[in-house]
Amino acid sequence: MKRRHILLAGPALAASGLSSPFLSLSHAAQPSAIRFGQSASLSGGQAAYGREVRDGIAAAFAAAARQPNGPRFELVSLDDGGDKARCQQNAKTLIDGGCTALIGFTSGAATEASLQVIEDAQIPLVGTASGNMGIRSSKLAMQFHVRAGYDTEFKRMVAYVKDFGMRRVGYVYLKDTTPANLGAMTAALESVGVKLTVSVGLDRNAKSFQADAAQLLAAKLDCVLFTTNAAPIVGVVEHLVAGKYGGLYFSSSFAGQTLIDAMAEKGQSVIMTQVVPRPNAMALSLVNRCKQDLAALGTGTRMGFTALEGYVAGMVAIEAARNGATRAGALSKARFREALAGLRTDLGGYKVDFATGSTQGSNYVEVVAVDRHGRIIG
Repeated sequence: MKRRHILLAGPALAASGLSSPFLSLSHAAQPSAIRFGQSASLSGGQAAYGREVRDGIAAAFAAAARQPNGPRFELVSLDDGGDKARCQQNAKTLIDGGCTALIGFTSGAATEASLQVIEDAQIPLVGTASGNMGIRSSKLAMQFHVRAGYDTEFKRMVAYVKDFGMRRVGYVYLKDTTPANLGAMTAALESVGVKLTVSVGLDRNAKSFQADAAQLLAAKLDCVLFTTNAAPIVGVVEHLVAGKYGGLYFSSSFAGQTLIDAMAEKGQSVIMTQVVPRPNAMALSLVNRCKQDLAALGTGTRMGFTALEGYVAGMVAIEAARNGATRAGALSKARFREALAGLRTDLGGYKVDFATGSTQGSNYVEVVAVDRHGRIIG
């Protein structure tokens, strides 16, 4: 049986299914609720990432429910474990289940495998929590991105590589992802006059990353750039440290808050690109509201980059749904897509703009340095 989580952001949280964190079972879903469907990695190596994205969306939906006279939002989350076939089946299940839109898919590779299902159903997918370049073709009409793609992240990352004067550069990526990601990294490096010394495609579910680390050590690198989830980075770094590697580690946003916590446990520093504001930037109303709404949700998910990314996706969905619901009649898939396509909003320090005709709503990227205690220091 599939793991299924349902959140109704109405007067109370409602849950159905197995092992759901939303434990108030006495309230049935309201027929008037706008249903959003999510396929997320809620088990396996990306489980923490998937749960944080889900809870960020849920926190935004629950906060919206506390506002009077507004639409209510229901989130149905299905676990795909990062698997392409499961994600594709989840997309079909959510579409057949009557979802108005999809939201917050957490695996770029799995989402890419589901694109045909989504495009054929003409159902919008907002806020995929991945910079994967394979889901960013201008030919795709149903993908609405609320965060930057890897092409923008890589350009910011390699600017630091150039500034530090590094010439011997290694790149580690997941071999089951689109070649467009490797192409984007190669192009970004070449734009600053640097060629990859070595690139390593690894299996995200491997039991050991010793052989991958050995390739990197043999190349005698100045730095290693990662575009993977957190677990492979931690595994590779463990072997690099044992091999006396003395260079820097760079990671894309894909590794999320989990990497920051894991590297701090091992006393290692890392430089990361992030696609949402810093979670300690409490002067921004977006960050302040997210922290409060996560606490009110009561699932124990703490404020961090990944939960904030999910929260942004939820807030964008709410804004578009409210705009689409101002017209007579039920909010259909087509009307929600139309509302998304015309959306231009400032969420309180983070702007999303689809009204230009692009489905890339934000190109916000910040590079942060995280010390060996997990503190953001630059």
